[in-house]
Amino acid sequence: MAFNFSTHAESLKMKEILLGSSSLSCSSGNIMHGLHIDSARMASKRGGRVIVAASPPTEDATVAAEPLTKEDLVAYLASGCKPKEKWRIGTEHEKFGFNIETLRPMTYDQIAGLLNGIAERFDWEKIMEGDNIIGLQQGKQSISLEPGGQFELSGAPLETLHQTCAEVNSHLYQVKAVAEEMGIGFLGIGFQPKWRREDIPIMPKGRYEIMRNYMPKVGSLGLDMMFRTCTVQVNLDFDSEADMIRKFRAGLALQPIATALFANSPFTDGKPNGYLSMRSQIWTDTDNDRTGMLPFVFDDSFGFEKYVDYALDVPMYFIYRKKKYIDCSGMSFRDFMAGKLPPVPGELPTLTDWENHLTTIFPEVRLKRYLEMRGSDGGPWRRLCALPAFWVGLLYDEVSLQNVLDIIADWTQGERQMLRNKVPVSGLKTPFRDGLVKHVAQDIVKLAKDGLERRGFKESGFLNEVTEVARTGVTPAEKLLELYNGKWEQKVDPVFEELLY
Repeated sequence: MAFNFSTHAESLKMKEILLGSSSLSCSSGNIMHGLHIDSARMASKRGGRVIVAASPPTEDATVAAEPLTKEDLVAYLASGCKPKEKWRIGTEHEKFGFNIETLRPMTYDQIAGLLNGIAERFDWEKIMEGDNIIGLQQGKQSISLEPGGQFELSGAPLETLHQTCAEVNSHLYQVKAVAEEMGIGFLGIGFQPKWRREDIPIMPKGRYEIMRNYMPKVGSLGLDMMFRTCTVQVNLDFDSEADMIRKFRAGLALQPIATALFANSPFTDGKPNGYLSMRSQIWTDTDNDRTGMLPFVFDDSFGFEKYVDYALDVPMYFIYRKKKYIDCSGMSFRDFMAGKLPPVPGELPTLTDWENHLTTIFPEVRLKRYLEMRGSDGGPWRRLCALPAFWVGLLYDEVSLQNVLDIIADWTQGERQMLRNKVPVSGLKTPFRDGLVKHVAQDIVKLAKDGLERRGFKESGFLNEVTEVARTGVTPAEKLLELYNGKWEQKVDPVFEELLY
C-alpha cells in the first residue's frame, strides 16, 4: 500500500542530497517561480533528522522547529526530478500465500516463519514492529506485508527490464525455496478467488488497524481492497514538472487500457463475480476522497502545486509518534500544519509526516517523487515483467509518449471515466467511440514495443504476453473463466495450481 520506490538507504541518500542543496534542480515551469530551499530550514522541518517513509514503521518524527509551508510540500515533490540518464524502473508486486494441502490462508505465524527463513538463508535484514517481524530489507529492495498477509516485493530502482525480470526471478526463487519446505505456495491473481474476508488473518501492523476501522465509514469495499486484492505496479521518474505532467496525463488516460490487458480477477467466494477485474472494481467504492481518475490532472493549471492542494484535502489516516501509530482518520493535514490536529494539539508536522500522508492516497496514478502506475491486477511471473515493459516503452521514450498524448488529446473527462467504469466488467471488449478498447490497446502496445526498441536494450520481448492479449481481445480473466466453465467443471480450486508461482 505504501510502496517505497527506493529502500531505506537509497531514500536516505536522496534526502541528504535534497537537504544539502540550496536550490531545486528541477525545471518546474511557471508554478515554482524559482523556488529555493534553505537547507538548514528544511532540516529543521524534519526535526534535524533525515527520515524515510515506508511500509514498515517509519522512524519517529521529532517536533518541527517551525511550520511547514505549502512551498515546502511542493518542493518535496519537485525534488524527485532527475535527468534522463538517472531514470530508473521500480516494480512492485503482491501475491497470496496459501497452504498447499488445504488451500487455506497462511497464518501470521507461518508468515513470520517464512520471513525469518528468507532472512537467515538469503541474508536479508529483518524489519520489526514491536516484537513482530513485518518485513525484510536487502540492498535496495524490500519485502513487506499487506493487511491480509499478501506478500509484497518492492523492487530496487533498476536501469533495464532485464534487471527487473531477473530481480523478480531471484525473489520468487528465494521465497519458494523456503515456502515449499513449509507446504506454502503463492498465487498470482488480482483478487482472492476462494476465501471469505473473515477467513483472512489480520497482520499485526498498527497502520492497518487504523485503516480497517476507518474504511467502512467511507465505502463498502475498502476492507475487500485491504484483505483480498493483489496488484502489480511500476514506478517511474520524470525530469521536470512539464515531463511529470505529460507522463501523469498519459498514465491516467491509459490506466483502463492496462487494467483490461492485465485483467485477472474474475472469481469471488469460489465462483464468477461478474467482473474481469474485480480488483479494479473494488477501488470504485473504497474511499472516493483518495481514489479515482483525478480529472484536475488534465487542467491547464496542473502541476506539483495542484497535486499538493489535492493531497492536503485528502483526509488523514495516522501520524507516527513514539513507535506508535496515532489514529487521525478523517482529520485534516491543513489543520495539522496550523498546529490544530486534535490528537496532538500544538504540534506541527515534519516532512516525514507529509511523506507518510502521501502514501495513504490511492488514485489510479499516484505522485510522490516519482509516478506510480496503479491500475493492474496481480498475475503470474511473465506478467510481472510485462507490466513495467508496457509503461517504460510508453513513458520513457519521447516519440511514443508524444504519440500517446496525441491519441488521448481529445478524450473527454466523461470518456476517461466511462473507460474506468466499464473496463472492469467488459475488458478489451468495452465499446469506445467507433470500435472497442481492444483496438486502442493494439495501437498502444505497438507504441510501447516501438519505444522499447528505441531504448536499445532488446527489451521488447517482455511485451509478448500482452501483445497476444491485445491481438485476440481475450483477457487473462476470460481464459480463467473458460477453464472454470470447461475443464475445471465450475470449481475454482484448480486456479491455485494454474496460477501458482
